Amino acid sequence: MTISKTHEGGKFSIKIDGRMDTLTAPELEKVLKMELGDASELVIDFADLDYISSAGLRVLLSAQKVMNRQGSMVIRNVKPEVMDIFEVTGFSDILTIE
Repeated sequence: MTISKTHEGGKFSIKIDGRMDTLTAPELEKVLKMELGDASELVIDFADLDYISSAGLRVLLSAQKVMNRQGSMVIRNVKPEVMDIFEVTGFSDILTIE
């Protein structure tokens, strides 16, 4: 998994490539803990994310909880395979997906 990140004022954007699983999800969790500080908007681009496991879902849920207090979070460009996982787990009802 590769994580690209940018800051623009209060907006923090992340692009994730590859697979988010038990081995790689902690890397994203670490980045989010370090970078979310005073962000009022979190945008996560999943255009090149091929797979997400329950470990990845847990990281997204934690990020959503933080951003509910600080501002907003949106996930963009979700592939059908990943969207299927969001729908089956009910995460499509919890997360803002564009």
